[in-house]
Amino acid sequence: MRLVFPTDENMGYLSRRGAHFGKAKFYTIITLEDGKITDVEGVANQGHDAGGCSNAVTNIMQLNPDALIVGGIGGSPAEGFAKVGLSVYVDQESPTVQESVEKFARGELKSINGHGTCSAH
Repeated sequence: MRLVFPTDENMGYLSRRGAHFGKAKFYTIITLEDGKITDVEGVANQGHDAGGCSNAVTNIMQLNPDALIVGGIGGSPAEGFAKVGLSVYVDQESPTVQESVEKFARGELKSINGHGTCSAH
């Protein structure tokens, strides 16, 4: 399973998680198998100014994710991910990717089901 995390730095699973997916500097991609991290990849966020939040949805979908785990997301991009069938989970507590992966593996994160977590969008 490929999990995508918006992050503020490119330090693998030790990266600090970004507060909002569209403003994160990087995406940390974790491959999780049987509850264990088997691969870690970091890619720069291409930004989403030109195409608005729909461009951010396209950028993330190009990473071939099975799930996106965010600290915050607006309603429009949340709906965009729902339309393309990507599960989005929210974790507003874990400071690092590693801690968030552990919560995800234990089933402690909730899917937002196409609803945003902030009113900025």
